Amino acid sequence: MLVEAKSGHPAGSLGMADVFCTLYFGVMNHDPKNPNWPDRDRLVLSNGHICPVLYASLAEAGYFPKEKLMTLRKLGSPLQGHPHRGSLNGIENSSGPLGQGISQAVGMALVAKREGKTWRVYSLLGDGEMNEGQVWEAFLCASKYNLDNLVVIIDRNNIQIDGTSDDVLPLEPLTEKLSSFGWNAIVADGNNTNALMHAFDLARSCPDKPSVIIAKTVPGKGVSFMEGKFGWHGKSPNKEEGEAALKELGEARRKLEAV
Repeated sequence: MLVEAKSGHPAGSLGMADVFCTLYFGVMNHDPKNPNWPDRDRLVLSNGHICPVLYASLAEAGYFPKEKLMTLRKLGSPLQGHPHRGSLNGIENSSGPLGQGISQAVGMALVAKREGKTWRVYSLLGDGEMNEGQVWEAFLCASKYNLDNLVVIIDRNNIQIDGTSDDVLPLEPLTEKLSSFGWNAIVADGNNTNALMHAFDLARSCPDKPSVIIAKTVPGKGVSFMEGKFGWHGKSPNKEEGEAALKELGEARRKLEAV
C-alpha cells in the first residue's frame, strides 16, 4: 500500500498489527455486514497516521474489497492518509490532529454509560501523542465518570517523528502516572497476541475504572531494516525496499502457519 502510494507511515502501522489483529478478530463485537449496528463496539483511532493497518484490518474483516487497499492516499479515494468518518464503512472518527481521539472516545463511552448500553469503546493512541495536554485532561475525565466501558491502548514504541520519546519528552514512570490518574494500568507485549488477549481480559474484568493497556511494541515490526528506527515513522519504502519487506513478512507468516 505504501509503495503504491509513495507516502505514508510504516513504522507504527507494522508495530500495531498484532493489536489490530487481536481487536478485530478476538476482542471486539462488530459486524462487517452491518457496519452501523447500534450495539457494535467502537474503535477510535487517535494516531490516525497509522491508518494503513486500520484499512488492512477492515479489508481482512470484510468491510470492503481488498483491492481497494491499493488506492491509499490517491485523490478521490476513501482511504485517505488519515481516516475520514463517513467515507468508509468501519471508520468511527476522523483523525489527524494528534491528541484528540481519546477525548472523542471518552464522549462515546459516557454516552453508552448514560444510555445503559453494553457496547465498549477502544481508543488507540501513540506515545508521542501523550505530549499533548488534552490527553491528560481526557484521562482525568474518564476516571471521574468511572468509564469501565473504555479501554485505551497506548502504542509504546518509544519513537515519534522527531526522535525517541525519551529525547523529545520523557514519559516514564508511565504506569505509575496513569494509575495515579485513577486508571487500571496494564503493561503488555504489544507484539504478542496471547499477551494482548490476557490484557484485554484484565481490562474487561475491572469494574468502575477505565483501563489503559500500555502496549510495548517494536516500530517496523517484522522488517529488519525498519525495526526500532524513528526515521521510518513517516517514510514510505521504495519499490526495492517494499519487496524486501514483503519477503521478510512472508517468511514470518509461513513460520507462524507451520506451528
